[in-house]
Amino acid sequence: MQLNEAFLPVDTLPKALQPLAGQAWQRLCEALSQADNVAEMTDQPMPSAEWPSLSAERREALARVLAISNFAVDTLIGYPQWLVMLDSGGELDATPSRDDQAQLLADALDNADDEETMQRAIRRFRRARMLGIVWRDLNRPAGYTMWETAHAVSQLAEICLEAALGWLEQFYAPRWGLPASTRDGEPQRLVVLGMGKLGAGELNLSSDIDLIFAFAENGETQGGRKPLEHQEYFTKLGQKLIAALDAITADGFVFRVDMRLRPLGDGGPLVGSFAMLSSYYQDQGREWERYAMLKARPVAGDVSAGAELLASLRPFVYRRYLDFGAIESLRELKSMINREVKRKGMQHNIKLGPGGIREVEFVVQAFQLIRGGRDTELQVTSLYTALTRLPALGLLPQGVVDDLLPDYAFLRDVEHALQALEDRQTQTLPSEDEDRERVAFATGHDDWPSLVHQLEEVRERVRQHFDAVIAEPEDEVDDASDEQGPGLEQWRLIWRGELDQDEALAHLEEAGFQAPGKVLTRLSRLYHSRQVQSMQRIGFERLDAVMPLLLDAVAENETPDTALARVQPLIEAVLRRTAYLALLRENPHALEHLMRLCAPSPWIAEQLARYPILLDELLTPDTLYTPADKARLADELRQTLNRLPEDDEEAQLEALRVFKHAQMLHVAASDIAGTRHLMKVSDYLTYIAEVILEAVLAMAWKRIVAKHGVPSGCNAQEPAFLIVGYGKLGGIELGYGSDLDLVFLHDSDGKGSTDGPRPIDTPVFFTRLGQRIIHLLTAITPTGSLYEVDMRLRPSGNSGLLVTSLAAFAEYQRQHAWTWEHQALVRARVVAGNEALADKFEHLRGDIVGQARDTTALRDDVVKMRHKMRDHLATKTQGDTFNLKQDTGGMVDIEFLCQYAVLALANQTPELLTYRDNIRILETLAESGHLPQDEAERLRDAYLAYRSTTHRAALTGDKAVGRATDFEAHRDAVTAVWKRFLEP
Repeated sequence: MQLNEAFLPVDTLPKALQPLAGQAWQRLCEALSQADNVAEMTDQPMPSAEWPSLSAERREALARVLAISNFAVDTLIGYPQWLVMLDSGGELDATPSRDDQAQLLADALDNADDEETMQRAIRRFRRARMLGIVWRDLNRPAGYTMWETAHAVSQLAEICLEAALGWLEQFYAPRWGLPASTRDGEPQRLVVLGMGKLGAGELNLSSDIDLIFAFAENGETQGGRKPLEHQEYFTKLGQKLIAALDAITADGFVFRVDMRLRPLGDGGPLVGSFAMLSSYYQDQGREWERYAMLKARPVAGDVSAGAELLASLRPFVYRRYLDFGAIESLRELKSMINREVKRKGMQHNIKLGPGGIREVEFVVQAFQLIRGGRDTELQVTSLYTALTRLPALGLLPQGVVDDLLPDYAFLRDVEHALQALEDRQTQTLPSEDEDRERVAFATGHDDWPSLVHQLEEVRERVRQHFDAVIAEPEDEVDDASDEQGPGLEQWRLIWRGELDQDEALAHLEEAGFQAPGKVLTRLSRLYHSRQVQSMQRIGFERLDAVMPLLLDAVAENETPDTALARVQPLIEAVLRRTAYLALLRENPHALEHLMRLCAPSPWIAEQLARYPILLDELLTPDTLYTPADKARLADELRQTLNRLPEDDEEAQLEALRVFKHAQMLHVAASDIAGTRHLMKVSDYLTYIAEVILEAVLAMAWKRIVAKHGVPSGCNAQEPAFLIVGYGKLGGIELGYGSDLDLVFLHDSDGKGSTDGPRPIDTPVFFTRLGQRIIHLLTAITPTGSLYEVDMRLRPSGNSGLLVTSLAAFAEYQRQHAWTWEHQALVRARVVAGNEALADKFEHLRGDIVGQARDTTALRDDVVKMRHKMRDHLATKTQGDTFNLKQDTGGMVDIEFLCQYAVLALANQTPELLTYRDNIRILETLAESGHLPQDEAERLRDAYLAYRSTTHRAALTGDKAVGRATDFEAHRDAVTAVWKRFLEP
């Protein structure tokens, strides 16, 4: 077919665009004719000769491209042979591989012997690739999406950057030399960090590229005519690189380069050393620079060194705590953008205007900045990746993400259509009818009104989701507040002391405070305290914003006076750590849960004041009142530790402490809310201890093995070691303040030594392992310790070995143990360690506890020990108080009864060996006929009453004592069974 009007099927286009495509086709035919004339004179193949081979599908796609993109028309007119070239190379259907593109550009640069030639080659390479990208974006081959376009443009930018940099390094090496190696002997190159959408790998069709240049170490170049300081060399190289891409020549440009994101912007050095950059961000880094660094990614030059640089800057970008101050900053930044949009009349800008591209980006950035330090899955540069990870972390509902992803893609599609017109950086909707028709057609709409209708729906949806994340929290509280009580403005005036005293007292009384005068004095003392008055501006603003919200939440509590007294120490504790004030301000519902928990429990209030990091737990009420079972606890802890570097034991230990405090808060919250039975509370507290012990054992084993190797016969991957829990840990009856009674066992014969770089004798290895475990459990840091540990139940107590072999433990239990040690063994249970070794311990324990005994001697020993304990620990004088644990008829009497029964009867009733907790031991005694059912139930009720009161006392800060008259029936029941069994 000849290249005439019939070649191009313009009738497939909307009528309004057919003339436009026809005119473009005429210009293209003229260009082809001229190219044919040139080819004929030089005896070259004529470009037009191959055009008839284009398929009907290709010609229809060509009509679409010519109707929409002036850039494509101008490119084909300048290089008419490219269309067939791209078609034959498959580039009209798929993005070429990175390697293929890099090789193509390298071949083009092979013959470039000056900068002008180099620049021409890169510009033509870029233009050809962009023609393919625009073609694919407008015609959408099967499975092709906006994300493919964004990735293709980003990859093209990286290829051009790397090729230009490599060419410049070689070209100027004879004159400038090359940088000296680092102190580690590594060669140095310029580090090119891609920022913004380049760093995210999500560039738009006609995007600027935001860059930061860096280098590893100072020094001088070598091998050139005159050595240059590295600062000068890399600055010159950076300037040349910018010109290679950004300068507009007869062949156009490659990418517009923006260097304003570097430290101090246009006023700062073009290139910075790693040391300079680290110092700058640590000492002077501003909040907006954190947003910028979210997207930073090495894109050219020394990529591995760039990754090391960014790793060192990660603490600046991602805070270790929850940084809700980021929302304040994003809100301020968005307000500034809104003012600019309004001032310049940019409401039709689909990037910066309401419900635009930037608002979706702000939603994702908010969660990355707030949570990225804790949820390291969010430490990614790609918006797409970060957004899709939010639901699994419980940060955004899946439905919101299902809205935002396609809406964002649609807005970016419109953006690409706007930019495809002229290869110009714009996000403003066109005002010309012809351009409107082209954009509507490019985005698959029948006409402009249809596109505008979808745009309005999308932007409204985006704006709603944006407001839900970024909106002022006071708006939500004011909307929900009771019109009868003081509003936030009244609370603000009361907090600042700006309200007439009588009026303030009236408001407080109206809000339900029993002692409004004391409350007013309390607030005044806090407001005028030196601690508050010396706060920095941003900190005071956060406190000033959160106090009205807090007072509003206090007033909603049933006991507002108590709630305020319990919560104020927490506020005082975080006056210098104002990110927590931002957390409370941004999450009014967290304040509600804070009151709900702190008012009845000073223990919870104290925990939160000591460890404000736990405030994070108030943000997820779904999990706050539902403690995790052991499997989920283990999984959560494993995921937490997996996010941390394997060799950073300090960070791992810190994570363990935070995990323990957080999980105990969940248990206490469920206890306060009454959603968990007493037995379950102890179960969960025990599960927490067990998963932590397993983690600590693994950490200690790895540390000692790395230093000394493993003893002969041991597997390096699995600790040949047991941690045995005694007492309340063994009995699955831990309380909030319980310490851990532990015994350490191993299964080695004690001979030989380890096989590592610093071998030690096997007994020494296991002793150091035990010492390491105790250190990890008891080391005190600002986030407290994990647990207090009691090792006195090991063979020979404090005078015995810290770690014992199973054989030595067996021999001691059989030959030397006292009766009280066999009583302790009744509750002994493996809580961490080697499964095979655990089975051996279980058999040994069964043999020892289940052996036949002289019941008279046993009874005498048990009674003697119990009397000794009463003499030392029970209430000395008769009165109205009852020591729930130690007094006659108390908790220990029941425990001793159970232990006596197991030791006396297990040889007849092996089922008694199964359980370690007193409740199920009592049930087994009743089921086996050793204890009447009614007596077993009375003992069970008494034990649960004592433990329940003890748990509650821990939460309320009271002593574990009760009024004697309140527990008289329980004491009588316990004493009756005690006398019948042990003191007839």
